[in-house]
Amino acid sequence: TAASVVSSGKFSFRYGRVEIRAKIPTGRGTWPALWMLGENKQGVGWPKCGEIDLMENVGFDPEKLHFTVHTGAFNHVKKTGVGRAITVPRVFDDFHAYGLLWTADRMEFFFDGKKVHEFLNDGKGVDHWPFDAPVYLLMNFAVGGDWGGQKGIDETIFPQEFRVDYVRVWQR
Repeated sequence: TAASVVSSGKFSFRYGRVEIRAKIPTGRGTWPALWMLGENKQGVGWPKCGEIDLMENVGFDPEKLHFTVHTGAFNHVKKTGVGRAITVPRVFDDFHAYGLLWTADRMEFFFDGKKVHEFLNDGKGVDHWPFDAPVYLLMNFAVGGDWGGQKGIDETIFPQEFRVDYVRVWQR
């Protein structure tokens, strides 16, 4: 099963800085994620609405964090995804800050204050950069799923918690 906190229809924003401090669960079958989707998803669909993965982790590879952007041109379905993964020993043992600085021309991703990934607006239109429209936040913990469940689920790891200390959004 999965649980999510979703701000669609309640809070969205365009450009600014986001920081979420969280402690992720771990174990084979877990799939915690902090991410954003375009508020226009209902009208244009995914991935044209844009997806910003502030952090994803899959329990079968527990020390790896993924920072990814999905658009009409760049996404995992087309195998053109734009992202970066970093390895953090025992990342699940402590709280960490996941951040994003988003402007009209770039996105910079941060882990504990250190820049770990960047995605630039190449000026080639909405299929490449749908990020001039508001997005909403999602914080979810999936068990299983297409990616998280690829190597099965270890039933002995439960219960698990995905703990969020704070969510902060700054805008000018």
